[in-house]
Amino acid sequence: MKFTKVLALVLACVMCLGVLASCGGGDVNYAKDNTKIKIGASGPLTGGAAIYGIAVKNSAALAIKEINAAGGIFGDGSMFFDELVMTDDKHDPTLVAANYASLYEGGVQITLGTVTTGPALEFKDLSHDDNVFVLTPSASGDAVPEYDNAFQMCFADSNQGTASAQYFNENYQGKKVGAFYKSDDEYSTGILAKFEEALDASFGTVTKAAFVEGDSDFSQHVQNLKECDIIFMPIYYTPASQFMTAGIGTIKNNAIYYGCDGLDGVDSVKNFDINTIPQEVSYLSHFNSGATDGAAKTYINAYREEYGADAPLNQFGAAAYDCVYAIRDALVAAKAAGKTFEVNTSASDFCDILKDIFTSDSFVFHGVTGAPEADGKSNISWNSTGYVNKEAVKYIVKEANEAN
Repeated sequence: MKFTKVLALVLACVMCLGVLASCGGGDVNYAKDNTKIKIGASGPLTGGAAIYGIAVKNSAALAIKEINAAGGIFGDGSMFFDELVMTDDKHDPTLVAANYASLYEGGVQITLGTVTTGPALEFKDLSHDDNVFVLTPSASGDAVPEYDNAFQMCFADSNQGTASAQYFNENYQGKKVGAFYKSDDEYSTGILAKFEEALDASFGTVTKAAFVEGDSDFSQHVQNLKECDIIFMPIYYTPASQFMTAGIGTIKNNAIYYGCDGLDGVDSVKNFDINTIPQEVSYLSHFNSGATDGAAKTYINAYREEYGADAPLNQFGAAAYDCVYAIRDALVAAKAAGKTFEVNTSASDFCDILKDIFTSDSFVFHGVTGAPEADGKSNISWNSTGYVNKEAVKYIVKEANEAN
């Protein structure tokens, strides 16, 4: 009986160790058999947010294809990226753990994290535990880069709110400001809080109209905001399109609708014709999908040639394109700095290398997102917070009707 108990205890311990090993972590190098450096991501490829995830997947894959075609990471044919590995999380945080395990145990060494914030808050803890590098194109929550392994190519929510308020302070003095926001969404409430905090006191009180998940009748919200000259909308494009449609004939024709990155794609919403909206529709952005020159236009042309005119093109995708090229440039800088790595280097070792480069004062990436300099490219950098430093621009999706 005593022997049986001891044996049972030993077996239990072995089983526990097996479970721990299967959860990642430790010194396991799942990339040991890689022949190319593998980049992965999790994002919505189906569901209501798929327009974002598909653009990210397409753009990251395009960047990898271009880099490999130009001789690989160093341009000399010595090291290449593998095909992008992207799993579908449907913008559902509960799917992230399985997706992360699939990426990590499948040999992914460097990640773009997730596309949206909710899933990113799950991904960040898992990647931190395994010391996996994250450069997210579009998960904008302030807490996403909480740990030192994570960085953002997009503006953090608080930065979006502050930057929007600064734009209002400089351009909309004397105007009556309203806000249409989602009160049960951290993205929306977080941006609005920072916006109000940074808005000049001369604007007075912001008139607010809040909705929650499941709301579809915005007639009262329209009534609450009908006297406003500018309506700030830190929300996603579907409720924004519904509100603007409801506001036709009631909201002032010369009013301005102004959003943040969640408004990207509003002109592509199914069964919504943005040209029926008489007002200007604009948002804070780091990418102009209507660019006619510079690096942004070069990317747009390549994207359209690769995926066609109907493929979703937005700042989420442009940021993913920049993410891959920034990782490439960081690896080039790492090699120049004397750091050594191979195609089968572990995710944790790559993370340590990339963290050092991305937080270096000397590392400045020139991309397609952010306000372009004279050469058509922007200046982008990071610091130990993981937040991105680049200049934002106001992007007008639709001009106000001339009759206004």
